Amino acid sequence: MKSIRIVILLAFLSIILFSCGKGGSEGELVGVRTQKVVSTRVPYGMVYVPAGSFIMGQTDQDITYAQTAQNKQVTVQAFYMDETEITNGEYRQFVNWVRDSIAITDYLQDPSFYIQPKNQAADASGRKFIDWKKVGVDGQNIWSSKRNQAYANKLQSMYYQGEDRVFDRNELDVRLLKYNFAIMNYRDAANQRANKAKRRSDFIFRDTVAVYPDTLVWLADFAYAGNEPLTQGYFSHPSFANYPVVGVTWRQARAFTVWRTRLYEGGSQSSRTPRLPFELPTEAEFEYAARGGRVGTDYPWGGPYIRNAKGCLMANFKPGRGNYNDDGGTVTVNVRSYYPNDFGLYNMAGNVAEWTASAFDESASTFVHDMNPTFNYEARRTDPEVLKRKVVRGGSWKDIGYFLQNSTRTYEYQDTAKSYIGFRCVTRYPGRDRTDK
Repeated sequence: MKSIRIVILLAFLSIILFSCGKGGSEGELVGVRTQKVVSTRVPYGMVYVPAGSFIMGQTDQDITYAQTAQNKQVTVQAFYMDETEITNGEYRQFVNWVRDSIAITDYLQDPSFYIQPKNQAADASGRKFIDWKKVGVDGQNIWSSKRNQAYANKLQSMYYQGEDRVFDRNELDVRLLKYNFAIMNYRDAANQRANKAKRRSDFIFRDTVAVYPDTLVWLADFAYAGNEPLTQGYFSHPSFANYPVVGVTWRQARAFTVWRTRLYEGGSQSSRTPRLPFELPTEAEFEYAARGGRVGTDYPWGGPYIRNAKGCLMANFKPGRGNYNDDGGTVTVNVRSYYPNDFGLYNMAGNVAEWTASAFDESASTFVHDMNPTFNYEARRTDPEVLKRKVVRGGSWKDIGYFLQNSTRTYEYQDTAKSYIGFRCVTRYPGRDRTDK
C-alpha cells in the first residue's frame, strides 16, 4: 500500500513538473517567464505619488493677467518623487563621480582601478569599467597624497595652474569637470516614425555638460549685495550639505538625472529592483504633487493663507517688503524645514523654485493632452532663445507669496543658473498604481 502511494505521488509530481516547470509548454501559450519584481519598494529618499485627476491651473484670481495657467482637468499616472529638493551633498556626489572618473581615465591611467563585470563578454570597443570600491569613499584612494605620492604628481594638472593659483593652494580646476551622455529623444522618433530615411541614431541626443554649479550666482543675481560668504562656501562647506543645491542650469539638472539612472543601474544586481529612468518632473506632475491630493487649494498646505492658525509662516519666501527673516530663513534653509504636504513632500512651495522637464509656452494649457500633459522641446544650440525656455515651479526664498501658489508658472532659460532655482527628480511607477493585484 505504501509503495502504491509513492508511485501516485511521483506521478503527480511529474505532471506538475512537465506542465508548470521549466519544461516545454506542451504547445500552450504560457508567456515568457520573468523574474518576480517587488515593484512596491519605494526608492531611497523618495515618496509615492498615486495616480489621480485634478484641476490643473489657477484657483485664485489671475493677479498678473498673464492667462498662462487656465483651468483644465487632467490625469497623471503614478510616480515616485524626491521628498526634498536635491541637496548640495547629493549633487556633490555627482560632481565627485565625474571628478574621479576623469582623474582615473585621463590622468592616472592605472589598470588596477578597472574591472570586467561578471557575465559580460569582452567589449570589442575596448571600453573599461571603473571598480568604484577601489576608488573609495569620496575618492579617498585617489586624492590622498599620503596614500600615494605618485598619484598626487599625476593629478597636479587637474588643479589651477600658474597665475590662476591663489597662495599656491591646490584648487581643482572645475572647468575640467564635464559629463558626456546620450539619451533617446522619443518624441522626435514618434513624430518621424513614418520617415524611412531616418535612422535610430538620428534620435539619439548627445550632450556634454559642465557639472560644477555656478557659485557666482549669489553675486550675479543681486547688483549690490554682500553675498561673498555664500559664493565662497554655500556649495562646499559642510554646514550647507543639506541645503538645496542652486546655481545649476536646466541642462545640468537633466544631466544629473541621467547620471542618477546609470548610478542605480550599476548598483548591486542581487538587491536591485528594476526601475524606470530618473527624470525631471513635468509641470503637471509637479503641480499635482504640490497639491498633495487636495482639491482647489492655493498652496501645498491648503490655504488660502500663508500663515497657519498660530500665525506662523508655512514656507520660506519673501514676506512683506523684504523681512526675509520672518519665516525663519534669510536665504535658503535646510530641505526638511517646515511641514511636508499630504504626500510627504517638503518645500513644494518656497525655499528654491524648481526646474521641470516641460518647455514653456504661454498657451500650453490649451493644446496639451489631458492624460500626462506636458510640452517638451529639445532646443538646439542654433534655436532662438524663446525655444529654450523651461517651466519653473514652486517659488523661492526671494519671491513674494504669489509665486508660491500651486498654479503659478514661470520660466527661465535652460542655460541659465540662478541662486534661487534648484530641482528634484521623479521616476515613474512601473504599473497603474500600488493597489494593483
